[in-house]
Amino acid sequence: MSDFDTVTVSGIPGGAKILDVREDYEWAAGHAESALHIPLDQLPERIDEVDPDEDLYVICRTGGRSSRAAQWLVGRGYSALNVAGGMDQWLETGMPLVSDNGLKPVIL
Repeated sequence: MSDFDTVTVSGIPGGAKILDVREDYEWAAGHAESALHIPLDQLPERIDEVDPDEDLYVICRTGGRSSRAAQWLVGRGYSALNVAGGMDQWLETGMPLVSDNGLKPVIL
């Protein structure tokens, strides 16, 4: 197993690259505006969309899927950090959200 670091939402530096690994319907309902969206099950086939030289802050709803994604990425030489508490913590911390469905952003 690969080792990877975990950070809190407040530990994400400004301008950081956020990789959201939630499902399409979760993303559409609410996400961080500048995040890159690649659902966990698509990550292996879409890995070329991720810069191996950039720190990735991997997020899901609560931290389980992002933990698996961070572990997988680190095992392949990427710099990935799991965001503890995920988008639930993002919302609780009052971080901004946008949606793709025309409705008020929510976390599903």
